[in-house]
Amino acid sequence: MLNAGLVFVLALFLQSVKSQDEKAFNMVNRSLYWKLKLNDPCTKNWEKNWFKDGLIAKVEQSDSGMNFIAGPKNRNDAHHGVLWSKESYKGDIKLEYYYTRTDSAVVNVNILYIQAQGIGTGPYDKDISKWNKLREVPEMGIYYNYMNPLHISLAAFPMVNEDPQNDYIRVRKYPISEGRKFSETEIPETAFKTGLFLPNVTYKITVIKTKTNLYFKIVGNKQSKLFSWKLKEGQSPEEGRIGLRHMFTRSARYKDFKIYTK
Repeated sequence: MLNAGLVFVLALFLQSVKSQDEKAFNMVNRSLYWKLKLNDPCTKNWEKNWFKDGLIAKVEQSDSGMNFIAGPKNRNDAHHGVLWSKESYKGDIKLEYYYTRTDSAVVNVNILYIQAQGIGTGPYDKDISKWNKLREVPEMGIYYNYMNPLHISLAAFPMVNEDPQNDYIRVRKYPISEGRKFSETEIPETAFKTGLFLPNVTYKITVIKTKTNLYFKIVGNKQSKLFSWKLKEGQSPEEGRIGLRHMFTRSARYKDFKIYTK
């Protein structure tokens, strides 16, 4: 067991790292070089800025925002859904939006895809809109084998789970290269049991991706938490679309979705 002195030193070290991350996030977040590229209230005409993978998933809009609802059948790939930005974004990118879980599920995952393109071979053109038909059933393997985005799992639960507190936040980088396993796409560290993303609670999310860092900040329900990951060479996408994925049974509402680049 760790003695009290070592625990104290470790706590100080972790606090110092957290403070440094906050300073770095605040500096890049407040940069005057960000240019607003999308400002979508998400309250009407969602098809102006987004298109959908999956024939069963649906979008319901109101003054409260854009409620994206995956199909109700668990373990049925046709019931996944993805919303994609119609525009593609290049370079450093910042996302700001309000997110509210509208499900009470304790299984399956929501995913934010950052700057997705196809791998550019066979039918998988870099412009993913050219192979929308291949994603009418949005089976996960199509995405992690044939696209190259960063992936953030949020409001995420294991596919077998009964504990409503057993959520996690995890980052991955696609695609799976030859000889690798899906688990090897993970960029450490995964955060477990975050206490975030409670049903029917609205959170403000800020995501910033640079060449070397990924930041994910969540504010709401009297909490503010920042998660960060160092990106190695090849892990920061250069250009692509933003995607919102809900696995079967999952739903959430989005509002005031902003995208900046610089």
